[in-house]
Amino acid sequence: MDHHLPHRISRICGARTPDGAVVDIELDHDGPHARVIAVRPSTSRPPHEDPETLDLTGFVLLTAPAEPHAHLDKALSWDVLAPPDADLATAIEVWRRGSPELDEESFHRRATAAALALLRNGTTAVRTHADILGGLDPLRGIRAVDRVRRELRGLVDIEIVALAPPGADAVTLDAALTAGADLLGGAPHLAPDPAAELTRLLDFAESRGVGTDLHVDEFLRGDHHTLAHYARRVAAWPADRIRTAGHCCRLGTLPAHELAPVLALLADAGMGIVSLPLTNLYLQGRDEPIATPRGLTALTALLEARIPVAAGADNVRDPFNPLGRSDALETAALLIAAGHVPPRTAVHLVTDGARTVLGLPEAGAKPGARAEFLAVRGTSLLDVVATAPADRIVIRDGAIISIGRTEYRTAEVAPLEV
Repeated sequence: MDHHLPHRISRICGARTPDGAVVDIELDHDGPHARVIAVRPSTSRPPHEDPETLDLTGFVLLTAPAEPHAHLDKALSWDVLAPPDADLATAIEVWRRGSPELDEESFHRRATAAALALLRNGTTAVRTHADILGGLDPLRGIRAVDRVRRELRGLVDIEIVALAPPGADAVTLDAALTAGADLLGGAPHLAPDPAAELTRLLDFAESRGVGTDLHVDEFLRGDHHTLAHYARRVAAWPADRIRTAGHCCRLGTLPAHELAPVLALLADAGMGIVSLPLTNLYLQGRDEPIATPRGLTALTALLEARIPVAAGADNVRDPFNPLGRSDALETAALLIAAGHVPPRTAVHLVTDGARTVLGLPEAGAKPGARAEFLAVRGTSLLDVVATAPADRIVIRDGAIISIGRTEYRTAEVAPLEV
């Protein structure tokens, strides 16, 4: 097969699906996006050197992952800022002190590297938070990530959430939207008056007609729960307006009688919840050295209540987390080990479930779905989650955009040094 990328294909053969079936898939390139038109039991090997047929014998085929909660602006800054091993409050303080020293080119360089790592590992859609920063140029991080989005257009879809500091005024929030942000974000639970901060952010979002993706209740103990207030407020929003809550760690420590009414509110509001296992396992529970809690949200209860749930990588090698390889399979493995989620469900939360929470069209090996796939060398779904091989093929809009460690690059993309 010609490895010049991107390489359009019309047929996939011999692919193993998560349920173990081996299938052939026909694609249709008519219209604005390539779609799946047929999925059939595999019957034959492809013709020799057919350039539009991809033989995936020996690969497991997944819906292309979507990253529902990244921080491309912060990514890969651990070595630059040299933070201590610490909790959430300390990480926030390190970032606030250190980020004024990072110029727009630093944000662009690191965001590019992080976005390409996601792409190589199979992710074709990313929602990233980008801080409204302190100092004289608070929007340089958003501008840098918007530049990355434009440079990687056609390879990965990037949606930007303006992460507002407590008390940011309407002029600044408007400027963030103008600079490239699509949604409004923030962390009301960190404000001196969480309820007032939540109201202020939602008032602004409603006045501008934009969706919200908020960091919510990123703590394990406490008596203020902004998630319930958030759900009540957005229940009357138009059905297609995004309303997402990330982290929601406090849900994981609520007793059943307190959790049940919150779940009912979430279901009524049509909210999406994003679990972020790696960062929350790292940051949370440090003040409880005996029987340390896991720091995750109430995954099983949310799923049983049929609330849309996604899972993401969150921070990658920055003051909030020294680890991370920008790989949805890493997130899935953590959901299995720390969240006690079955393997099929774990992969769903980083693929189809993530796409649902992000409001993206259905993708994967289903007739009518977008032709967005990740093929990973392996024998079964559990095999590829357990071993996370680098031997991968990424397909976006019916075209191969990455094989192994070689991704298609536009001429404008900067080198990967951070």
